[in-house]
Amino acid sequence: MHFDILGEIADVETIAAGTGIREIARLRKLYGRGFWRKRKGIGHVRLPDGNIRLAEIH
Repeated sequence: MHFDILGEIADVETIAAGTGIREIARLRKLYGRGFWRKRKGIGHVRLPDGNIRLAEIH
């Protein structure tokens, strides 16, 4: 789904790190080694139809 993030993302937390990320091999191949983290937070997004919603962003 395509959307635009509007403003800041709040309540950010780490939900997986390092080898706990299923796509870690792809990330390392494309972007290199590093301590990768999967994170989530809450923010306002604009959907393709123009509606603005509060959503959990991963």
